[in-house]
Amino acid sequence: MLAGGVALAAFAGPLAGPPAVAAPHTARTGTATGTEAASRVAVASGKSAAAANRGGALEMVLDSSGSMAEEDGSGTSRIASARQAVGTLVESLPDEFPTGLRVYGADKAKSCTDTRLAQPVEPLDRAGIKKAVAGAEPKGDTPIGYSLEKAAADLPEPSRGAPGRRTIVLISDGEDNCGAPEPCDVAKSLAEDGIGLRIDAIGFQVRGAARKQLRCVAEAGHGTYYDAPEAEDLARELERAGRLSAEGYRLKGTRVTGTSSSGDAPALKAPGPPGQYLDTIGAGESRWYAAQLDGDSAVDLAATGVPAPGSRIGRLDGLRLTMRAADGSVCGSDRASFRQDEGAVPVTTAVSRIPREGRSGGRSGGCDKAGRFTFALERESGDGADRARWPVELRLGAEQPLPSDTTPARAETSYGAAGEDAALPAGAPEDIRGGTGFNDAKKLGTGVWRDTLLPAQTRWYRVPIGWHQQLRYDVEFANEPKRNGGAIPSSYVWTTAFAPGRLPLKDSAEFTPRRLYRGEPVKVSQGTVPVSWNNRAESSGSVQPVRRDGTYYLAVTLGAGAARIADNAAVRVVLRVGVKGRARTGPGHDAPLAAAGRAGAGGSEADERGTADGAAAGQDGSGPHPALLAGGGAVAVLLSAGGIWYGLRRRGRVRGTNGMRGGTW
Repeated sequence: MLAGGVALAAFAGPLAGPPAVAAPHTARTGTATGTEAASRVAVASGKSAAAANRGGALEMVLDSSGSMAEEDGSGTSRIASARQAVGTLVESLPDEFPTGLRVYGADKAKSCTDTRLAQPVEPLDRAGIKKAVAGAEPKGDTPIGYSLEKAAADLPEPSRGAPGRRTIVLISDGEDNCGAPEPCDVAKSLAEDGIGLRIDAIGFQVRGAARKQLRCVAEAGHGTYYDAPEAEDLARELERAGRLSAEGYRLKGTRVTGTSSSGDAPALKAPGPPGQYLDTIGAGESRWYAAQLDGDSAVDLAATGVPAPGSRIGRLDGLRLTMRAADGSVCGSDRASFRQDEGAVPVTTAVSRIPREGRSGGRSGGCDKAGRFTFALERESGDGADRARWPVELRLGAEQPLPSDTTPARAETSYGAAGEDAALPAGAPEDIRGGTGFNDAKKLGTGVWRDTLLPAQTRWYRVPIGWHQQLRYDVEFANEPKRNGGAIPSSYVWTTAFAPGRLPLKDSAEFTPRRLYRGEPVKVSQGTVPVSWNNRAESSGSVQPVRRDGTYYLAVTLGAGAARIADNAAVRVVLRVGVKGRARTGPGHDAPLAAAGRAGAGGSEADERGTADGAAAGQDGSGPHPALLAGGGAVAVLLSAGGIWYGLRRRGRVRGTNGMRGGTW
C-alpha cells in the first residue's frame, strides 16, 4: 500500500465519470449451441445478483484448438496441463465467488465461431468446472477475438447498487488464426471505460507473434500478461491471475460524482453513520468535492485510489489532494506516489484541517472559520501509464475540541521503548488472512501472525490502540524457492501504517518500511509514537496523525516484480505485532489507566456504528465526542451508505502444482 498500495479486476458498476466512447467493431452472429443457450437462460436472472452480492465475477477463456493436443515437455499434452492448472485455480478461489469457463476450438475441426460456454458464471462450482474442462478436447481453430466478445456477454451486467470486479482470463498457446475481429481491437473496445471489465492473458509456450498479440490483448484490456513457458508455470500464473481478481480491494460507499471545478462541487454529506463515498478518476483528471465545516472541529479527508494491481504506472504517478477554505486559502495538501514502476497497488492520500489552538504556527485566511470548504483530488499519470479510470474511496471525518475542563497530556514525539530495537512477540505464528482494504481489514492484537501475499497484492490489518499506547510491528518475508537458477531479479516489499481516519504515517528515520526483495529473508518495520491529543500540534508527518485512540491500520505490499522471482504462486509473510504501554481512559493529562486488556476501538470501520473512528469503544466516554459538521450530521465516521463486502475463505493457504516447496516456515 502506498501513501502520501487489489484489485486485479476492475471496478464493475457504472460509477460516475465522463461517458466512454466505445471503439466500433462488428461481432459475428454465430448461433449459440443448445447447451450454451440453455445455460444462459438458466442463470440470466440470477448471475447479476450473485455477482453484485459477491463483489465481482471471473471467466476463464481456454484455448482448446488443435495445437493444445501437442506434448508440452512435461510428459503430457498442453490441454492436460491446462486442465490441471484450472483445477489448481478453482481450489484456491474463495467459496461462492462467481466463476465460469468458456472454451474455443473444442467442437469443430474448422470454424471461426467455434466457442461455447462450458460452465456458466455462477457461484463457484469446483466440481462443475473441473468436469467441464475435462470434456474439452483439442480440435479446431483459434478464434480469440470472437471468444472474447462472447465471454464479455457471459459476465454479469455492471450493477449500480454495489461495487464489483469483472475479469476475463484468456489462456492460449497461440495467436488468433481467424483474423476478424482482431483480438486487440476487441479487448480495447470491451474495456474502453476501464471500470467494468479487465482482461488478463496467459501465453502458454508462446513466442514471437503469438506472444506479441497476447500482450496486446492484456494491455488493451487494462490487464496483465503472464508468460508460462512450462506446465508448472501455467498453473502458477493462472492461480495468481484468478486470485488477484477474487481478492481485489472491497470498495464500499455511496456514489458521488466529483466535478471539474469547485463552484459546483457535490457536498459530502453523511446519510447516517457510518458511511463513505465512491467515485472514479481518470488519468490527468481533477475531481472536486465540498463540505460545510464549523470552525472548531479537526477535519480529515482521505482518498484511496484503487488501480488494477500490477497495471502500468510510473514512479511519480499517484494522487494529490488539496483542501481550501471559502476564501481560497490552502488549508492542507498531500501527495502520494507509487515510488516504483513495477505495477500499481492501492494508494492513499489525506489532508487535515486542525484548528489553530490545536497546532503550531498559523494558517492564513479562513482555514479556522466555518464555511464551505472544497477538496481537489488530482490523478497524476505519466505518458506510459495505463489509462483506465481508478475507483476512488473517500472518507471524511471530524472531531470536536476537548471540553474546556480537560487539559490534554503533552505531545509524544519520541518512540522510546517502542523504537527500532523494541522487543516483539516470539513463538509459533497463527495463520490468518488479511483483508483486501480498509473495509475488511483483519483485526490483530499483540502476537505473531502468518499470511501470504501474491505479487502486486496488498494485505490489510487493523489493531486497536488506546490513549498513550504505541503500535510497533515487523513484517518478515520468508526464504522462497526461486523460479530459476540464473541472476535473481529484484522487487520490493513495503508496509504503511495509518492512524484513525485513514491518515498515512509518513516514513521516519526510526524504521525501515521498504526494502528490496529477491526471494530471500527480509524484514520491514513500522511503528507509532504514543497516542496523544497534543500530537496534532506537531509538524512531523509521523507524529501529527497519531492524535487519537481507535483503529490503526497496517498495509503490507509485495511488488509486482516478485512474479519473476517466486516459484510459488504466493509468498509467505510473518507479522510480529506489539501494542506497547498501558491504555488510559482519555486524552487528559490526569486520565486514569484503563482496565487491563482494554484499548482503542477494535471494530472495523464497518462495525463502528455511530462511534467516532478515534473514540474508544467500550470506554467511559471521557475522550472527544463525534463531531458535527456545520449543518448537522455525525461525521467522525465513514461517509457513505450501501456497498457490500464479504470475507473470503481460502480452501488452502497456498495452492499450486508445486505446493509450498522449500522455505523456512
